[in-house]
Amino acid sequence: MIRVLLLFLVVCFGPFLSLIGRGNSSRHGIVNIGAILAFNTTIGRVAKVAIDAAVKDVNSDTSVLRSTELVIHAQDSNCNALTGIMGGLRLLETDVVAIVGPQSSTVAHVVAHLANEVQVPLVSFAATDPSLSSAQYPFFVRATQSDAFQMAAIAELVEYFQWREVIVIFTDDEYGRNGVADLNGRLAEKGCKISYKATLPSEANGTDIFDVLIKVAIMGSRVFILHADHDSGRKVFSVAHSLSMTTTGYAWIATDWLSSLLDSITTLGSEVINTMQGVLTLRQHTAKQQREKISSLDWRNLSKDDRYLQLNSYGLYAYDSVWMIAYALDAFFDDGGSIKFSNDSSLQEIGGGGSLSIEALRMFVDGNLLLKKIHSTVFDGVTGHVQFDVDGFLVHPAYDILNVVGTGTRRIGYWSNYSGLSIESPESLYLKPPNRSSLNQMLSDVIWRDKHR
Repeated sequence: MIRVLLLFLVVCFGPFLSLIGRGNSSRHGIVNIGAILAFNTTIGRVAKVAIDAAVKDVNSDTSVLRSTELVIHAQDSNCNALTGIMGGLRLLETDVVAIVGPQSSTVAHVVAHLANEVQVPLVSFAATDPSLSSAQYPFFVRATQSDAFQMAAIAELVEYFQWREVIVIFTDDEYGRNGVADLNGRLAEKGCKISYKATLPSEANGTDIFDVLIKVAIMGSRVFILHADHDSGRKVFSVAHSLSMTTTGYAWIATDWLSSLLDSITTLGSEVINTMQGVLTLRQHTAKQQREKISSLDWRNLSKDDRYLQLNSYGLYAYDSVWMIAYALDAFFDDGGSIKFSNDSSLQEIGGGGSLSIEALRMFVDGNLLLKKIHSTVFDGVTGHVQFDVDGFLVHPAYDILNVVGTGTRRIGYWSNYSGLSIESPESLYLKPPNRSSLNQMLSDVIWRDKHR
């Protein structure tokens, strides 16, 4: 009789007891998260402000983590793989449960191996290299758009303007090489091709760039795709302008490094902007109405040490990355997750002591559960609707197509993975059936240097 009664209680009240157990999970007073940024770069400086603002907002909103406080620990990678892994080791020694970053694709390739070993999720807001995948690096989460989509957009621009061949100039690193490899395939699908690939050495100086541009100047194509970082990209346009390679008859498309630079720094000066007149560039699309929801992202106060710094799209993704981790942690605790670390035997075997002892690193026991919660997080952030698809990509990849004119940029349209090139915003297109017919591909007129298309 007693056994029957117990069975009755389990069947009737088991679900409620389970909910009570989850609700009373071990929520920690403080949870440490890390960040790996390049403090000497524009994107890194913007991201630092945005991440600090997000942590402040999360801790002010008791409906998210309740009594738990997020504490951020940041390390400077200096966009260098060795420095980045040293910073990653320092963070992991502090038992962080997740890391915002790395910012650099080159650093991400290295640190992702370490994250896999200790099962700590990397939530990167700026590592766009298409070859970074969750299949190879399970604990790498791309909280921004992959350059695979940006290259698809550029291929469609090349087709739209009826160009058959382009010359690509790019930085000689994982970010540059793998992005261009993806572009090569995308162009081939359109019946177009890269006629020449010109690499820029690391930290290229004016002489390096002059030599590269002299070589490409004698080639047939006058359409250039520039996939670089802020410093190298600015130098390329400066030298190209001095060689009259930005005049009428030339066409340049810069990847989103240029839009993030123009959005971030208001003091570039007319002489710099003049070298870029007529250039097309892309910007990761973020919904305007969502950006206005930022509460503490008051740049006058938060960026007071760098008062000429402005928000760019990567800053928005950095801000949302912190919220993504916070929502995931809330679900993690509700599901009985606990912050516990154990010694990793494989790291014990290779550890060699020193100020950064690999054997001192410990594995996050419930790291897989937190990773699962991150991938299943759905919310409306400052970048728009945040959700991952089954392949680990953010849903609704889209870009603004910008034209550098005068002292700034003008938007001439959008590209979305949903409907291709359009003068309608992606948000309005999502309400309609997808239409990728050639007749439906449309942009506003481009103002090339000295003339319209």
